[in-house]
Amino acid sequence: MVRLEGVSKVYQRGASIIQAVQGVSLEVAKGEFLAIMGPSGSGKSTLLNLIGGLDRPTEGDVVIDGRSTRGFTEADWTRLRREWIGVVFQFFNLLPGLTARENVALPLLLRGEADPEKRVEECLAAVGLAHRGEHRPSELSGGEQQRVAVARALVHRPALLLADEPTGNLDSKVGREIIQLIKTLARQGGQTVILATHSRSAAEEADRIVLMRDGTLDGEDVRV
Repeated sequence: MVRLEGVSKVYQRGASIIQAVQGVSLEVAKGEFLAIMGPSGSGKSTLLNLIGGLDRPTEGDVVIDGRSTRGFTEADWTRLRREWIGVVFQFFNLLPGLTARENVALPLLLRGEADPEKRVEECLAAVGLAHRGEHRPSELSGGEQQRVAVARALVHRPALLLADEPTGNLDSKVGREIIQLIKTLARQGGQTVILATHSRSAAEEADRIVLMRDGTLDGEDVRV
């Protein structure tokens, strides 16, 4: 599903040069749940952003389902995300003026689907929030907001789900529930999942753990 070929990312801040990701090569199989684990500042979130087209590599290539993204325009990436990629962020990124139901419906509306209600209700029910659809984010707990974010990421049935520190803003109990929810729903939908996390307990839910440090892959911990 995903292949990284010598991917690097350099940021320049005035006279300072920051090497966020250095020469990463990696393959992720279809249907695999991969965890990229590392401390804060290790480059794992940057790498996830490069995979999802939310940032661009300075060097190397990101290949999605056999398609090289080298030379992709912003419009190309937008189309790919609408069709293929769902993202769950640490800080939810829900629109505060919309209800839970409206937030979940956004990816379908952006795709031009005229009648998204049935699929939205299915996703709200799958994350245990069928009864909270008319609540705005400020009326939901942190765990409930992240459940809405998971439903929004999966509502358009993406082939690839990227989860960037989805438990970092939650307590440990709710965090475990969110990881289990992502794992269960992804298995049901056949999604490939790439999780960026500093949490060992979250990473251990994955099929495979890749360790990252100082912008490079630092080893691999194979799960059963």
